[in-house]
Amino acid sequence: QVQLVESGGGSVQARGSLRLSCAASGYTSRYCMGWFRQVPGKEREGVASINPAYAVAYFADSVKGRFTISQAGRTLYLQMNNLAPEDTAMYYCAAGDRQNCGRFRVMDTADANYWGQGTQVTVSS
Repeated sequence: QVQLVESGGGSVQARGSLRLSCAASGYTSRYCMGWFRQVPGKEREGVASINPAYAVAYFADSVKGRFTISQAGRTLYLQMNNLAPEDTAMYYCAAGDRQNCGRFRVMDTADANYWGQGTQVTVSS
């Protein structure tokens, strides 16, 4: 059973930075992992994801050049720089267990089998 626990959210001013962490248990290297975000009234969207089996990472166009994703052991990170008010959302860590999830593009919700509880990021102008 995969369990994901996010941390690191908070409030920051525009152009600031935050680093989110996702501690995973029950994770195996074949899983893709990624970060999603959601604002009220909108669909959850994939922000960044990795597939360690193929050593690939992808980002949503809206965050390219500002966000990076990395993994150290069983912890997944999302480094968010130059934050903007439109980055305000609940951020979720997710993992998927299909071989090709996140292999050719950023994960979408259909790729995710496991979810964390979410951590709020608020960016003020």
